[in-house]
Amino acid sequence: MSKVPTTLHRNRRRSLLQAVAAFPFALLAGRSFAAPPVTMKEVEALQQNWKAFLAEGTQVPSPTEPLKLSKDEWRRRLEPRAYSVLRDEGTEPAGSSPLDREKREGVFVCAGCSLPLFTSAMKFDSGTGWPSFFTVIKGNVGTSRDFKLIFPRTEYHCARCGGHQGHLFDDGPPPTGLRYCNNGVALKFIPKAAKA
Repeated sequence: MSKVPTTLHRNRRRSLLQAVAAFPFALLAGRSFAAPPVTMKEVEALQQNWKAFLAEGTQVPSPTEPLKLSKDEWRRRLEPRAYSVLRDEGTEPAGSSPLDREKREGVFVCAGCSLPLFTSAMKFDSGTGWPSFFTVIKGNVGTSRDFKLIFPRTEYHCARCGGHQGHLFDDGPPPTGLRYCNNGVALKFIPKAAKA
């Protein structure tokens, strides 16, 4: 029997080595960003044309119409987990929101007051277990500094009702490099089209 590898053996070995070399990249591919825009001009176009993601006839409030309610009114309006996040700046467990896996076309609105905050085209899979976005609908999100974990973080909230949404990080995809890490319970999703 010959010790020289046959073409078949060489091809099998090459395929095996290629598969082993590609394995880490395959893992990353499962957590990759969902094809965000390439340029800031494209991001700006997404921000300006966000209403194209609304279902026909959907009415949404304006960020200039503030919604201020008492704690008791908020408690009656929100489920306990949503109240904890939106009004007490709590955090839901990673992986607990079905909105992290939401892939339909549509708009993500504040669960407290229905102000549109993000579109489906602004969302990407960060692999963190929380819905993540690389930009926002301009004028609908406010920010502040948060020192709850000792080191400063940027907290962001709904511009209309002040409801806490999550924290902003600088590890998102290009071109913004931003990751708005959102609590799913602080959002509601309005699909552009109803299921057939």
